[in-house]
Amino acid sequence: MLSFIKSSLKYFIIGILALIPVVIVMQVLVFLETILRGFFIYIYGYSNNIFVTVLAFLVSFIATAYTGYRVTISEKLWLLNQIEMFINQIPLIRTIYRVSKKLVNLFGHQEKSAAKEIILIEYPKEGLWVPGYVTNKAGEMLVVYVPTSPNPTSGFTVVVHQSKVLKSGMDIEAVTSFIVSVGVDLDQKEELEKLAGIDRYGTRDAG
Repeated sequence: MLSFIKSSLKYFIIGILALIPVVIVMQVLVFLETILRGFFIYIYGYSNNIFVTVLAFLVSFIATAYTGYRVTISEKLWLLNQIEMFINQIPLIRTIYRVSKKLVNLFGHQEKSAAKEIILIEYPKEGLWVPGYVTNKAGEMLVVYVPTSPNPTSGFTVVVHQSKVLKSGMDIEAVTSFIVSVGVDLDQKEELEKLAGIDRYGTRDAG
């Protein structure tokens, strides 16, 4: 009986781990569905006409997609620019908007990302390496955002001398996938192999 209970718990945990990726995708889809349904109901509440509601929905979708296209090719829409100028006139709101925009840009489109490069840093002590996003520089000092697994949007910011870090060959997408998968998704094995040639003082072994 005890063996049966242990086996059942083991398989239950394995099943939970197998379902986690599916649950994450479902949560994202539910979040998007909630936003779209809320917008649809909001428009329909005013027009009370399904044709007008669908038309407004399609126009909004096309406008949003077009905005994304223009931003991707480094062009700012006049209307979006005017909205930003208006927000920047409001003391508290402009701070929230500015910080939110920088956070979004950190994990945004790779060519537009605020993360200047990916590095490896020893943290929380020597011999333990974690990936980080270089978000800013001041001379030889680097401002590094160190994300936590499995949610890269949570983490902490440190300031470190550039001699204390190693440049990584991973791009934004690869390192984000590495963090979200808690290290399971690591295509570039050489990232770990080169750490084996570094002693506790940060220098490479002679051999």
